[in-house]
Amino acid sequence: MSIYVNGSESEIAPGTTVAALLDALDAPARGVAVAVDAEVIPRGEWETFAVPDDSRVEVLIAVQGG
Repeated sequence: MSIYVNGSESEIAPGTTVAALLDALDAPARGVAVAVDAEVIPRGEWETFAVPDDSRVEVLIAVQGG
């Protein structure tokens, strides 16, 4: 199966941690929120939370400006 990130099928393997997923996406260190299957994953759990197979991950990045 697959993991979907922001609506698109990704190359991320099931079981990858949220932290590793964000590294693979080159996400910034600050201003990021992550939800897996519509459940927000607290930043303190990113290093240990393994993304299950067939999950839908939403990565939201805050953008400054008007």
